[in-house]
Amino acid sequence: MRSCLLVSLLSLLMAAGHEITGEGAERKPNFVLMMVDDMGIGDVGCYGNDTVRTPNIDRLASEGVKLTQHIAAAPLCTPSRAAFMTGRYAVRSGMGSTGRVQVLLFLGGSGGLPSSETTFAKRLQQQGYTTGLVGKWHLGVNCEQRGDHCHHPNQHGFSYFYGLPFTLFNDCVPGGGSDVLADLQHTLRNLSMLLGVGLLTLVCVRVCGLFEVSLWLLVALFFFIVLTTAVWYMPFKLLPTWNCIIMRNQEVIEQPMTVETLPQRLLGEAQHFIKRNADRPFLLFFSLAHIHTPLFKTPAFAGKSRHGRYGDNIEEVDWLIGKMTETVDSLGLSNNTLMYFTSDHGGHLEDADTQIGQKGGWNSIYKGGKAMGGWEGGIRVPGIFRWPGRLAAGRVVDEPTSLMDLYPTVKYLAQDTHPDRHLDGHNLMPLLEGKVERSEHEFMFHYCGIYLNAVRWHPPGSDSIFKIHFFTPNFSPPGAGGCYDTKVCLCHGEHVTHHNPPLLYDLFHDPSESRPLTPDTEPRYAEILEKTAKAVERHQNTLKDLDSHTNTHGTSSQMTWEKILWRPWLQPCCGTFPFCGCKEGATNI
Repeated sequence: MRSCLLVSLLSLLMAAGHEITGEGAERKPNFVLMMVDDMGIGDVGCYGNDTVRTPNIDRLASEGVKLTQHIAAAPLCTPSRAAFMTGRYAVRSGMGSTGRVQVLLFLGGSGGLPSSETTFAKRLQQQGYTTGLVGKWHLGVNCEQRGDHCHHPNQHGFSYFYGLPFTLFNDCVPGGGSDVLADLQHTLRNLSMLLGVGLLTLVCVRVCGLFEVSLWLLVALFFFIVLTTAVWYMPFKLLPTWNCIIMRNQEVIEQPMTVETLPQRLLGEAQHFIKRNADRPFLLFFSLAHIHTPLFKTPAFAGKSRHGRYGDNIEEVDWLIGKMTETVDSLGLSNNTLMYFTSDHGGHLEDADTQIGQKGGWNSIYKGGKAMGGWEGGIRVPGIFRWPGRLAAGRVVDEPTSLMDLYPTVKYLAQDTHPDRHLDGHNLMPLLEGKVERSEHEFMFHYCGIYLNAVRWHPPGSDSIFKIHFFTPNFSPPGAGGCYDTKVCLCHGEHVTHHNPPLLYDLFHDPSESRPLTPDTEPRYAEILEKTAKAVERHQNTLKDLDSHTNTHGTSSQMTWEKILWRPWLQPCCGTFPFCGCKEGATNI
């Protein structure tokens, strides 16, 4: 009898142990996704930079998998991040630009990532994950009224948000200049001054009796001056108050924000999110405010690099990545956590001044940079995956991959098998684990705004990667390596040059896109153009309803002037509008 009881007890203990082991073994992996803003692929040591110190990023690569042909879906942040979040080209969600304005400019605008879109955070949230975004969003906030938060991260699958609903930009620092429609600001300001001088002149003429001036004309002119001044002053002069804010979930907790302490606060929030969710599956998107201008002046890094303030900021980024890795490892989470490091697009070549020097990144041997269409320097970015025990250390993948691949990859690892809409990304795990040698991206499409700018073709059975440019941005001044006159190249009209036949390069043999191929130098020239044309037709069949106003699902374009310009009733505010103001940890000011 006693032996039977012992056997039964032993069986129960073994069964319980098996259940505990099974539960641990079946626990879904964690995800720590880290994205830098505006970093060039040439800024990182493991991608060839030997003058800036990035030991922590280099360590991620040595302990994981490095992608050498990792491609952003757009050379600017708003469309690139929309594609990253959804696994789909930005034109599908209405986040591609039709004209001059290519990114969201005001938190008080109504444009943003539509609620009809699904992010990887929303998919994982539905799978029981705790999801968090710390840092930059820049995909909109409100739609019809202040507080509806239709575009807010909380509505797109992030259960926790702390950071910048907009982005870090020069207006956030006194004396840093303005990034937002500077020429329009200048015109409105000058118009207001000119009208003011005109009004004073007419008043003097009337008072002095030189000739008769209608009182109604003076009154009308006065009110027109007030209106013009308000149109300039309210949205533009107060930009630091409107755009430079910090939110925790849907509450504005700092307005305007204190830039100097931002890196430490973002890091602390990211670390705390990991620590408080260490015992459950989580996804953290750590979206750094670096290295977008204005550059930080953190005392611990000031003057420490060989490349001025920009180099100091790169080394601070590396330190931040090291602290994130240290947090994951110290909690014993490394073997069950996929860590990912990238940039939203290439470095901003034109950004420099006489006081600070170069303020944008280095894109290595690749031509072009931020906001330069499909040129490689603006879309080829770092891509590093680290997962000890699952991914082989030191592996290098030279196949074409995309930021859009993160969506299907995390979905696969989270065991999400529910049907999805059309995706443009592919699950990367077979490639990362070495189970396959070829990328599923035989063709990749490169957009400048909503316009198909270039196509990449990786023929089966070939090392060649052909790149066709249908048009290229016009550099200004002519002959320069970028749009230095305007700081941002445009994608339409007189701002581009169309090529017939298209420009053709082989990135395998000519990664810097410096030697266009011809029928005399490339035997497959006609075949390449034909195959690419057919691929474009297939791709455009998935975008049949796309025009300048709607995308394939009838979603309105989010990048029109109507949706981008500032509206007082949409402006996030701490306190009573328009007297918005508060500091984190303090009462409203």
